[in-house]
Amino acid sequence: RGGARAHSGGKMASTAAGKQRIPKVAKVKNKAPAEVQITAEQLLREAKERELELLPPPPQQKITDVEELNDYKLRKRKTFEDNIRKNRTVISNWIKYAQWEESLKEIQRARSIYERALDVDYRNVTLWLKYAEMEMKNRQVNHARNIWDRAITTLPRVNQFWYKYTYMEEMLGNVAGSRQVFERWMEWQPEEQAWHSYINFELRYKEVDRARSIYETVLVLVHPEVKNWIKYARFEEKHSYFAHARKVYERAVEFFGEEHMDEHLYVAFAKFEENQKEFERVRVIYKYALDRIPKQDAQNLFKNYTIFEKKFGDRRGIEDIIVSKRRFQYEEEVKANPHNYDAWFDYLRLVESDTDAETVREVYERAIANVPPIQEKRHWKRYIYLWINYALYEELEAKASKRTRQVYQACLELLPHKKFTFAKMWLLYAQFEIRQKNLPLARRALGTSIGKCPKNKLFKGYIELELQLREFDRCRKLYEKFLEFAPENCTSWIKFAELETILGDIDRARAIYELAIGQPRLDMPEVLWKSYIDFEIEQEEYEKTRSLYRRLLQRTQHVKVWISLAQFELSAGREERLPRCRQVYEEANKAMRSCEEKEERVMLLESWRSFEEEFGTDATKERIDKLMPEKIKKRRKLQAEDGSDAGWEEYYDYIFPEDTANQPNLKLLAMAKLWKKQQQESEAAAMDPDKDIDESQT
Repeated sequence: RGGARAHSGGKMASTAAGKQRIPKVAKVKNKAPAEVQITAEQLLREAKERELELLPPPPQQKITDVEELNDYKLRKRKTFEDNIRKNRTVISNWIKYAQWEESLKEIQRARSIYERALDVDYRNVTLWLKYAEMEMKNRQVNHARNIWDRAITTLPRVNQFWYKYTYMEEMLGNVAGSRQVFERWMEWQPEEQAWHSYINFELRYKEVDRARSIYETVLVLVHPEVKNWIKYARFEEKHSYFAHARKVYERAVEFFGEEHMDEHLYVAFAKFEENQKEFERVRVIYKYALDRIPKQDAQNLFKNYTIFEKKFGDRRGIEDIIVSKRRFQYEEEVKANPHNYDAWFDYLRLVESDTDAETVREVYERAIANVPPIQEKRHWKRYIYLWINYALYEELEAKASKRTRQVYQACLELLPHKKFTFAKMWLLYAQFEIRQKNLPLARRALGTSIGKCPKNKLFKGYIELELQLREFDRCRKLYEKFLEFAPENCTSWIKFAELETILGDIDRARAIYELAIGQPRLDMPEVLWKSYIDFEIEQEEYEKTRSLYRRLLQRTQHVKVWISLAQFELSAGREERLPRCRQVYEEANKAMRSCEEKEERVMLLESWRSFEEEFGTDATKERIDKLMPEKIKKRRKLQAEDGSDAGWEEYYDYIFPEDTANQPNLKLLAMAKLWKKQQQESEAAAMDPDKDIDESQT
């Protein structure tokens, strides 16, 4: 028990001591950053300066006798073997082991280690390379050949072995052996660089014919690509075989044909011919390529052709290449959006300025083939100008009247006349036929247009044509058709009546005017009435004119009609003109009393006053002055659309003395003016008392 107590007492003491040893974590009261900051870089620099992490180097061992050396070798070999036994697949252990044996000049042992390693992993490229390098380093040439032979037989697709093997043979001066290795390599049809290495090898020993035969093999069998053809041609050019080089380029063009054309081949061919001063050949090559290669793949070709023309061409040639470039841009635009008619216009303008008629026609045909997909007139407005420009080009530039007629007829057949038409197109066709002195066809075209799709513009154009031809009976018939189609068109009625007036048939003209004003619906009745009144005034039919004015006033009480009637009366009669004019003003004033538009009544009174000032007496002038209204400023409440108050606005109102309802207002207004005048006088007297004293003294 005592022992237990002692044991337990000791345990408690140790725990107490343990509790005392645990340091308490101090709470950080001030969490602000320190004034002097220290960086990781500073810490590393200090550690470097103090060299805290440097370990002392291991002690150097000095081997003094053979026994000690053998013991050292045994220990190292045991270590290497243990490492290999632990993990045979780690090739770095094998290589380190072999290199250690090599450093001791134990070549046979090193070979044995490499062979053992190859048994483990013969696909490891590094292992073969290290093995062969060891043999070459120790001048064991046959051993090295043996290893390279085994390597290329085992792994023929590893190009590094072949490169190293051929390089070793070449360094040893064994050119035939190196060539033999290259031949073996080429049987495997390696990548392009291997073939070029073989060619360069032959060229180093001036074997041009052999190099040519290699190029032939590469191009025909293994890698028939554009860059290899170009390299072959440059090889021939470099060795001054210019005819051979040209033949190579020609074979390349023939080999690839038109289906697989590449701009790089043609650029190289053109540059070769340029170096040979064959400028016409160069131009032919560029044009041939540009005509056949898709435009998006010929950017470099365009660029080089432009540079060539700037160097050796004339102005015409430079313009041609610039036009070609712009044509390419427009082609891209219309290909991206065939319904972009503005792009077609620009393209056609370019083509018309520089190419033959067939090319222009071809582009026009392509353009007009893009018919708008929706049959709405707004979508056709730009498109129709393609047809117009096409027809004008055929007529004015190509001088082909037959084709022009075909263009117009094709366009008119294409238009959906039941939904909409273009009067411009019909009129242009008719004018074209007249220029061709083919009047019946022109009349037939305009007659067809009026029958299919009557429009105001078509009637006007047809009537104008017949007027120029002095076919007045036809004009009458056309006007009759026109007015049957659009009886509300006041301009047509007026023009018809004017035609009859010019022809001297006054009764027909008057009858036309009577029919016109009798129409239930007119687009500009005021213009029609004015024209009719002016017609009667010209004929000096004053009674009929007055009758017309009275009929017009039955329909409308507009102030301008009254003023116009008053001015007519002033200018018409000689003796009774002033009383008649004054009477009209009196009637107008009575009629306008019930008018809500006070501004119109004011306008009438001002016109009357100006008349009286010129022709009236003092009494009439005084009378009209009494009739003039008072202009006063008023305020009215405004309301917003939702009914809420929007504030107040000021406006001017007129109070007419004639209106009996306004008499109290006028009296009140007069009294207010009098009171204001008295106030102003009293204020002036109060401000100048000295003046009053002087006046009283005097």
